[in-house]
Amino acid sequence: MLVILKQLTEELYAECDLSWERFSRFREEEYEPDFFTEVKPYADELQDKLVRWKQLSQEYIFKNRPKHIHMVQINNASDAFEQFVVQSFYIKTSKKRFFQSIQSVKYTCETFLRTLEAEPVD
Repeated sequence: MLVILKQLTEELYAECDLSWERFSRFREEEYEPDFFTEVKPYADELQDKLVRWKQLSQEYIFKNRPKHIHMVQINNASDAFEQFVVQSFYIKTSKKRFFQSIQSVKYTCETFLRTLEAEPVD
């Protein structure tokens, strides 16, 4: 479980940077994607990963009671992640708020990864 949880957390962290890159590129190119052929399939794929991440995180937090990460942080990060992944496709998204959401999720992922790294492998 620990290995999968680390991997999912790393993948979500990487997606933060990919979302920022996509947002910046689409703004520069003034590109508007089609919701049903581009945005929705991408978001649905990530949704499955988020559900699994939240489930494993909850199990880990319940079992290990880590000092610096709590389920409310995981839930908040998940909610923000769902929103900014979709927003990353649209050039009219507020750049400041978008960036702050990404930074918040990255911070949660970094904190969680440090906590997970301190654990012995299953």
